[in-house]
Amino acid sequence: MSTPSPALLPIRRLTPRDLTACADLSENRGWSRQEHRWNFLLTAGTGYGIDDPDGGLIAACVLTQYGPQGRPDLGAIGMVLVAERYARQGIGRRLMRHVVATAGTTPLTLYATPYGRPLYEELGFKIIGWAETLAGHFTPKPDEQRSSSAGRLTTRAATASDLTGILRLDEEVFGADRTALITRLPAFADQLRVAEKHGRLIGYAAAWPNMDTHVVGPLIAQDTETAKALIASLAARTDRPLRTDIDLRHEELLAWLKACGLAPTDRNAVMTYGITELPGDGSRRFAPLTVATG
Repeated sequence: MSTPSPALLPIRRLTPRDLTACADLSENRGWSRQEHRWNFLLTAGTGYGIDDPDGGLIAACVLTQYGPQGRPDLGAIGMVLVAERYARQGIGRRLMRHVVATAGTTPLTLYATPYGRPLYEELGFKIIGWAETLAGHFTPKPDEQRSSSAGRLTTRAATASDLTGILRLDEEVFGADRTALITRLPAFADQLRVAEKHGRLIGYAAAWPNMDTHVVGPLIAQDTETAKALIASLAARTDRPLRTDIDLRHEELLAWLKACGLAPTDRNAVMTYGITELPGDGSRRFAPLTVATG
């Protein structure tokens, strides 16, 4: 029997049982397997994929929606991958069109690599901003640590009693309810820390494992000094290199991170579909949990 054309193969919803196939697909495209992240995304969001008749997946992506169930305020698309031997055959375009149609009237956002950006622009996504990826071993700056202490800004490990405050702050800054995502952070991340000033919660951040690095995200903070304090507190508790994706508008934080030993590795476009800007408060939104979740 002849192998069916990929254009005729059905698109189906993925489940956590597809974790290995998703990790294999990542590896096929030269990424790390990222099983920890795939498991998180497949439980917090909805995966879509096309089965390869020879086993595994031809293509996959994840849509994570935020807001009231049944009428979400925003959706984030990520992990759009097509197996190497099926590349440049329109598979990614077909999968993206399916996800956009499935989302209906829900506004969408994604982070686009230079390779993927032409496809997203063809589908109607518009560039609204940029994010820079930085990675490296963090070397703290003692003078700035003392300055934070003098201003009564403190950081500490989050506890169960902080969850309500974290969710309230996150919705205010992100602009949509991410309860289903944020409540999974304690199990997903190796560290979850909060920042307080005069007893008031003014920021939070997590560090989660990805191969030999710790990814810093989400990073939500009242101001740049709070963001610095959270990153420094996370870095002080790991021997791994840090990796993070910082909104380019936060020039002071980017310069500080580079001075602390992190180097830029990539620059991705932040794109939207159905809205001209992201909801919430971009001045306090420094880094996403992962680019796959917006």
